[in-house]
Amino acid sequence: MTLNSIGLETEKTMKIANELNTLLANFQIYYQNLRGIHWNIKGKRFFDLHAKFEELYNDANIKVDEIAERILTLGVTPLHTFEDYTSAAKVPVGKNISEDEKAVQLIVASLTELLKIERLILASSDEANDEGTNSMMSDFITEQEKTVWMMKAWLDESI
Repeated sequence: MTLNSIGLETEKTMKIANELNTLLANFQIYYQNLRGIHWNIKGKRFFDLHAKFEELYNDANIKVDEIAERILTLGVTPLHTFEDYTSAAKVPVGKNISEDEKAVQLIVASLTELLKIERLILASSDEANDEGTNSMMSDFITEQEKTVWMMKAWLDESI
């Protein structure tokens, strides 16, 4: 068993880093979706949603950086091209969405996919005793579950 410089098994950290790269790609698509709906939202709820979408894309931008830095900490190069992002993406791409309900539905669908990826990473990081990644995923999951609940409440849908 070979350990890396932060004391984790090299083979297991490579797996985690690859999973994090998948998450990074999907977060970049999610981020772009948020920018698009922020720019294009219309209607009577414009002011509230425009501000909320800005809050969400600012948060997503921070998370993108945190994910990339964790990948680097694990000794791997983060994905950084749009080609890489689109080929690894599972998050739906929103194009020309300006209606409030469709925008919020896109956020829920995107977060649902991100949560699936994060839970896979959480299992891998737990197995590898990678507390850094484990903690990050736990924080992301907790926050995103709450956002899904709030968005579903806004849509008048149950979880």
